[in-house]
Amino acid sequence: MPDSSATTRSDTVATATSNAAANSRVWLVTGCSSGFGRELVRAAVAAGDRVMATARRPETLAGLADEGHGRVSTTALDVTDPASVHAAVEATLAVHEHIDVVVNNAGNLVLGAVEEFTMDQLRTQMETLFFGAAEVTKAVLPHLRAQGHGTIVQISSMGGQTTFHGFGAYHAGKFALEGLSQTLSGELAPHGVQVMLVEPGAFRTNINAAKIPVPELDAYQDTVGAFRAHVDSMQGREQGDPTKAATAIVTAVHSGKPPLRLALGGDAVDGIRAQLASRLRDVADWEDLSRSTDAH
Repeated sequence: MPDSSATTRSDTVATATSNAAANSRVWLVTGCSSGFGRELVRAAVAAGDRVMATARRPETLAGLADEGHGRVSTTALDVTDPASVHAAVEATLAVHEHIDVVVNNAGNLVLGAVEEFTMDQLRTQMETLFFGAAEVTKAVLPHLRAQGHGTIVQISSMGGQTTFHGFGAYHAGKFALEGLSQTLSGELAPHGVQVMLVEPGAFRTNINAAKIPVPELDAYQDTVGAFRAHVDSMQGREQGDPTKAATAIVTAVHSGKPPLRLALGGDAVDGIRAQLASRLRDVADWEDLSRSTDAH
């Protein structure tokens, strides 16, 4: 006679597995070929979630898919190509039926003084950091709003609130992303959708090594040149650990009440705190003149 208890156990395991898959979050993450994106895929899977990992060249994600044991799917996504963005969103819905967490992580770095970089280089920076993130965000908004829940994670930077010599183009993209996202957070709150800006300090990712070269002017050697040398000297020795950062992001998302802004790294906490204190001093020191412009 067939072992009915074995059949029952098998059915129970299958049901439990199916329920676990149904209850796990589905993540759509951009820029997964290295750095934060790659570690986020691993951290989400470790937390029991499923992930659509994306990159401009999806063949770079084969190892991640193997690690995922069926929880990681991959597809191409170039954030500067609207058709690619929408195709990736549709591919995610086709595989997983819904999306719970969207992470805009794709990025690049133009390092140079404002006078040094070209307008084309500035546009390239903005296209990835700002317009690309906005394109992905807008592509998923109808789905998140219709289902009444979800989390949009924008990988910003401490450079979305603070500034450093030579990072003008990068700061422009991150400051713009922060303004858009803070506005979006208020607009989406009544629909049950949350927004979290992640503001890392210096982490051991590839963005510094892959920075876009800019011709250097002698006039800025004491400022931008000195800071460029400092940034180069830190490469591979930054204090931030991307694996720990990814775990922190997943923890915040899983909390159900992520903050609007999450600083990552002691340098980010210290730098942002100092910047906010400086802004408050300016407001206080010039308050009388500021208020004098009111109509009475």
